[in-house]
Amino acid sequence: MTRYNRWKAGFIALAVVGMVAAAAWALLDSRFLVVRSVAVTGSNHLVPESEVLAAAAIPKGLPLVRVNTGDAARRIERITQVKTAVVTRDWPNRISITIVERTPVLAVADGHKFDLIDPTGVIVQQVARQPKRMPRFTPSGPLLHSPDVSAAASVLRSLPATMARQVKSVTAPNADSVTLRLADGDTVDWGSAGQTAQKAKVLAILMHTHAHYYDVSAPGTAVTG
Repeated sequence: MTRYNRWKAGFIALAVVGMVAAAAWALLDSRFLVVRSVAVTGSNHLVPESEVLAAAAIPKGLPLVRVNTGDAARRIERITQVKTAVVTRDWPNRISITIVERTPVLAVADGHKFDLIDPTGVIVQQVARQPKRMPRFTPSGPLLHSPDVSAAASVLRSLPATMARQVKSVTAPNADSVTLRLADGDTVDWGSAGQTAQKAKVLAILMHTHAHYYDVSAPGTAVTG
């Protein structure tokens, strides 16, 4: 290698080292690429923004590259009402937090109040009165991660909107024995959460008979009474 080529190679190597050092300085020590704001978006109706920010614990002035987004998301998800949280870097100087809150689907009586639970049995909120169009659920055991709660929620989710609005209460002594009680006093023996589309179709037809009891647990041999 000639003297010129050695000089050229050395110059290039120094330039590369300089660029790497500059990039490292910009990411780790520069005052330009640091957290200046943290924005919270998503379905944050139950959880105050201040609570989300406190759980995230991301200080302003911290270089963005040093923010552990995974740890911040996990801290936020410890908030009972938060179902999921996603934390991302929004270069050059912002952190974005997107949360999805849990959605209550059933009301469980607790003394003179009601616990509103999501499909996994998590108590999302406690209120003084049962919300309109939210069916009451009578548990047969613990709520959290209960297959009975999951089955009841799945059945409600599968019903056509007009039919779902008629449901006043749900019982599920086990996941294969979901029973719906309608606003007019009629009872629907739904059975398990399977074959939901077929059961809903059969029930819609049977309701034209104006019976008071409908058994669609085996939709192929549904009966009324």
